[in-house]
Amino acid sequence: MSISKTLFGKNGEGKDVFKYTMTNKRGASVSVLTFGGTLHSIIVPDKNGKMADVCLGFDAMDTYMIKNGSIGAFIGRYGNRIDAGKFTLNGMDYQLNVNAAPNHLHGGTVGYQIRLMEAEAMEGEYGDQVIMSLYSPDGEENYPGGLHIKVTYTFDENCNLGLYYEATAEAKTILNLTNHCYFNLAGQDSGKIYGQTMQIFADCVTEVNKNMIPTGRYLPVCGTPLDFRTPRALGETLKMAETCTAMVLGTGHDHNYVLSNGFGMGLCAVAKDPASGRVMEVITDQPAVQLYSGNHLNITGKGGRHYGAHDGFCLETQHFPDSPNHAHFPTTALDKGETFRSATIYTFTAEK
Repeated sequence: MSISKTLFGKNGEGKDVFKYTMTNKRGASVSVLTFGGTLHSIIVPDKNGKMADVCLGFDAMDTYMIKNGSIGAFIGRYGNRIDAGKFTLNGMDYQLNVNAAPNHLHGGTVGYQIRLMEAEAMEGEYGDQVIMSLYSPDGEENYPGGLHIKVTYTFDENCNLGLYYEATAEAKTILNLTNHCYFNLAGQDSGKIYGQTMQIFADCVTEVNKNMIPTGRYLPVCGTPLDFRTPRALGETLKMAETCTAMVLGTGHDHNYVLSNGFGMGLCAVAKDPASGRVMEVITDQPAVQLYSGNHLNITGKGGRHYGAHDGFCLETQHFPDSPNHAHFPTTALDKGETFRSATIYTFTAEK
């Protein structure tokens, strides 16, 4: 295994942004940027050993600094939505910035996806790791309490990509950390994901209202296009979007799946591209995963490729959206001095 470090560009403040690339003996690699802890590329083999980049992204910093759907980014302090940006903690009311009216989304206008992170690289015989860290001060985006945050990215000889999150609170706060990588297992420049199959080990999703905020109820997936308990082609389910109220609200797949494993570390989803044979398994200790089918993609990506709707999908392991406003949801509160830890592993293999 080996790690290389290259200058990728400069952020809006003129500070250097570096790209760290972990490469295994097969020639597969993962690259991550110090800008937003962004996954920039994931290059893995198909059934014939041919390499392709299965991670959507951009060639230059200027595109990462504009509104781009948070492609590849580390998300915090709170991933997903909070209703009207409001919540109550310890008897105090908080108003977060509303950056996706009428909601607060993915940490607000100054979410972690645009923060510059410190990096430390460590090579290993069988696997490499890049540790990204940042400090999120008290009052940032109106969140209470400072947070010391580390995200460790690992990659090994078996093409397992690990994301290990750690956050320690200086005062009681809320958090919901995730990554917003867009995957296309045929390759980031291959177009629609319609032929790729999805399996998610969940019997229900959190029902949402017209503003994509959970109602507090659980919606069984059985008999709906949201049912991925057995593998289904994404093109098949997306064709049914107009007949499914939940999909009309999100203009496609944009749903929080309540995982059958709960908080147990286990397999939560399997995605496959039958043409290339590439398979991605998602293993996590989080209680939910958000499936998003790239419904609003409309931007130029790597190599000049235009990314349009359904050119990539996200599987964002997480706690539930708007959890601070639903007492029966798994808590996203973190006490003073408490350390939050979680793990998500994306495994890449290929079937003949």
